[in-house]
Amino acid sequence: MALNLDRRHFLGLAGAGAGAAALSACGGPSTAGPAPATAAADIDFSGVKPAASIDFWSNHPGKSQDVEKAIIEKFHAKFPEIKVNLVTAGANYEEIAQKFQTSQAAKSGLPGLVVLSDVWWFRYYSNGNIIALDSLIKQLDVKVDDFQKSLIADYQYEDKQWALPYGRSTPLFYYNKDHFKAAGLPDRAPKTWQEFAEWAPKLKASSGAQYAYIYPALAGYAGWTLQNNLWGWGGSWSDEWKFNCDSAESVAALQWAQDSIFKDKWAGVSSKEAADDFAAGITSSTISSTGSLLGVLKSAKFNVGVGYLPGGPKNESPVCPTGGAGLGIPSGVSKEVQLAAATFLKFMTEPENTAQFSAATGYMPTRTSADMTAVLAATPQIKTAMDQLAVTRVQDNARVFLPGADQEMAKSAAAILTQQGDVQATMTALKATLEGIYTKDVKPKLKS
Repeated sequence: MALNLDRRHFLGLAGAGAGAAALSACGGPSTAGPAPATAAADIDFSGVKPAASIDFWSNHPGKSQDVEKAIIEKFHAKFPEIKVNLVTAGANYEEIAQKFQTSQAAKSGLPGLVVLSDVWWFRYYSNGNIIALDSLIKQLDVKVDDFQKSLIADYQYEDKQWALPYGRSTPLFYYNKDHFKAAGLPDRAPKTWQEFAEWAPKLKASSGAQYAYIYPALAGYAGWTLQNNLWGWGGSWSDEWKFNCDSAESVAALQWAQDSIFKDKWAGVSSKEAADDFAAGITSSTISSTGSLLGVLKSAKFNVGVGYLPGGPKNESPVCPTGGAGLGIPSGVSKEVQLAAATFLKFMTEPENTAQFSAATGYMPTRTSADMTAVLAATPQIKTAMDQLAVTRVQDNARVFLPGADQEMAKSAAAILTQQGDVQATMTALKATLEGIYTKDVKPKLKS
């Protein structure tokens, strides 16, 4: 979905000072960097010859290393004059962010192309770490209009395109069809969490699984998936720049989640990867990224079902956020490297290759003209993710625009769901933290 932000009145977040210190305290990279205005102007690439070699930094989202290598080999066959070196720059988006920030500070070792997650790309823009792609898009004739509108718009700001969508996902509700059948339940995802609460005891009694449902690992983007619960109850992390994570609705949503673990005892919290726990039969259901779909289908020894995310007592739809990553080009490399990277970026996101990437990972195809016939014939579950895209909701400002906020949400979720902390007190403290980040890092950059 398009960014839920007034782009006319939001200025670049730049410079060091208190904002950098606040982010450092949250465990993320520093916000220090040049003003984004230095990267906002169109770059003239006329007469530039592409570099002979570039590094592509990836964390291989959705266990995509093999398909990335395959697409790179096809690129080398078409463009033998440009060598793409695939670099494992981290196990997740945060590790890539740390490595990218370290290279920025050292002013050396930067890649030509880098994976940018939903909660990190705007920080790169704000620090002037990435370039606007518009002049390259025009020069290389990238068909921007053929990208899924809600996905391409996620990287548009100040009438510029800062990245192209790559491993894009939504959360999906995964369920064990065999367990559901044994419990006498419908072969579908629950429409609401209240409906699932009625099903859970039956699942627990008949399945033999440890849990009827397992919450995603809290370190693995709890702020992302818990938006589903908050929205279903009529709450949120924030409403524009009003931080209402401590509202009655938000507290009720998280109290319900806590009760499902400690009071009702049919739910648990994954210690590492919920999709792996589900595939291993530890739980009858979970929520995980579409990027986990192919891995689950390969690993599971049972019939796997997927469905839309459940709603809550106030909202049944839309309660599903978009997520995932895009690809951007650093500002701190030469024009030759930038042009070579853009040439590969165009190739990587062409319809045939986005279909191949989707087939290998379960991520959504980013191009509308991608031929998914063969993919859907082999893996019809992917269509559920594609269809759910039409009812997704833009993520809360607090998660995607506040530096370090995602980590703070994860800490609060851990206090509530693993330590049985007081929900109201925890959310009140989180609100104060989010307001502090906003006041120091964001508000001074907003036009009055």
